Amino acid sequence: MTSTLRRRPAQRRSMERVGRMLDECAILLDEVGYEALTTKEVARRAQVPIGTFYQFFHDKQGLVRALAMRNLEAFLARITERIPEADLAHWTELVDLAIDEFVDMKRTTPGFAVVDFGEILLRPGGPAVEGSRQSLDGAHDNNAVVAERLRGLTLELLGAPVGPGLDRALLVAVEATDAVLKLAFRADPLGDAALIAECKQLVRRYLADHLP
Repeated sequence: MTSTLRRRPAQRRSMERVGRMLDECAILLDEVGYEALTTKEVARRAQVPIGTFYQFFHDKQGLVRALAMRNLEAFLARITERIPEADLAHWTELVDLAIDEFVDMKRTTPGFAVVDFGEILLRPGGPAVEGSRQSLDGAHDNNAVVAERLRGLTLELLGAPVGPGLDRALLVAVEATDAVLKLAFRADPLGDAALIAECKQLVRRYLADHLP
């Protein structure tokens, strides 16, 4: 989150204020969508002066970018926490676990249906805001950033490097997952179960050529 902020909150009070602004941003995205989202309303509902908002965020785009980064960190934390209790017997089970966690966040996390890991949708299941495919770091596609973070988890789980083609393979897998899950949530606001199952099968079979 901090890389998307104008200024890093150093004190507990500042961190709480930033957290409240992100929380209210997520709720408002569900209520009114991205286009109608305003910095003034976020600040009002978070009970912070508008000047405080601009101490930490350049504009609403910066706010939403910070929310996307927080979503990504929460997703990775959920996977990390689940791995020990899931007692995974094979890497394919990590694929299922990651997709299940994403689907659950899509269903339950405020604002996630509009902005998950960077790309901003005008409405759930709708078209993306132009230029939002590089929201996370401004230089790389959001899916490339996600793939790099998942690579670290994959290597940690397997305990050894798995070949030079892994980076490209994970990027392809993330892109494919993104596309199929978008289709699943266009078909059903809660995610079409059959398409989610197809997504898992597709990714497992593809990665089988790149992972042991």
